[in-house]
Amino acid sequence: MLFHITQTHTPGLCPKDAGGSRTLYDPKAKGVKLLAVYGAFAEHVIYYLVEAKDSKAIDEFLMPGFKRCTSKVTPVSEVPLVK
Repeated sequence: MLFHITQTHTPGLCPKDAGGSRTLYDPKAKGVKLLAVYGAFAEHVIYYLVEAKDSKAIDEFLMPGFKRCTSKVTPVSEVPLVK
């Protein structure tokens, strides 16, 4: 299943000087395939598109940023709705 993740942190918790935005997620999390990463860095927001088997895998993917960020996880689909 595909998920769009919006991860936000405050300027005071910005990882810019502590390893950068790549420290906020685990690219090796089991059950998660990272498809895309985009940043609105001036807004302290990072967007991920991932394929994941379940919410536990998404939690593992986001675990490195849990103390710095909040995340909104939205299931998405590339299949259009048909009337």
